[in-house]
Amino acid sequence: MASRLEINFIRLLSRCESIASEKRGEAEWRLEKYVGALEEMLVALRKSLSKPTAEMLTEYTRKVDFLKGLLEADKLSSTTEKALANQFLAPGRTPTIANERMPVSKTVHMQTKARCTGEMRDELLGTGVSGKGMSETELRNRRGLPLDERQSAAELEAVLQHHHNLQEKLADDMLNLARNLKNNSLAAQNIIKQDNQTLGQSMRQADMNFEKLKTESERLEQHTKKSVNWLLWLMLILVSFSFISMILFIRIFPRLR
Repeated sequence: MASRLEINFIRLLSRCESIASEKRGEAEWRLEKYVGALEEMLVALRKSLSKPTAEMLTEYTRKVDFLKGLLEADKLSSTTEKALANQFLAPGRTPTIANERMPVSKTVHMQTKARCTGEMRDELLGTGVSGKGMSETELRNRRGLPLDERQSAAELEAVLQHHHNLQEKLADDMLNLARNLKNNSLAAQNIIKQDNQTLGQSMRQADMNFEKLKTESERLEQHTKKSVNWLLWLMLILVSFSFISMILFIRIFPRLR
């Protein structure tokens, strides 16, 4: 169950997304204040004992960063810079409240990109703010070149689409790289695990061989001692027999005089 702090955070986040989806105008300063309050509440959520899951914290951080980036992009002076800044914004992936079919941040992102595209087209074609002071004759002359206007608009759309494709390709490459790194780490982990098992088996086999060698050494030592004892007794018997034989020989065959 969500804590009171998280409920207030979700309400304020939903309010900020609602303001961002409308024509802000005078509400711009309120949105900045609200986003600042969201940042403080997000820090408190991270430190809270009843904090949400890591996935939810990541999603909350993503949405707050998106609103911050949206405000910073609006402060840029160049329309091109605004368009590029909005291209790099990452909206939320899940709805903030239950009755949303589509995340509001994604809708805001699409609206902002469309508005920046329209501003760039107007600036390129001279029909935006810089063209308000033109005379009606100049405007008619510009309207008299529909083919050039279409070509310029098509070129602008192509440039924006090219940047978008580059971003998608970069994201796919990073995803593939992360997937390859994960697979390589898993493979290395399996190899290390197998090596540890092999090393453990080798150590156990070495211990068994050492015990067998110790047992055989003891048996050999005992056998060697027994062999030496028998040999000693045999020598003593031979010496005794030789001595007795010599005595008998002397007794039986006395020395000739």
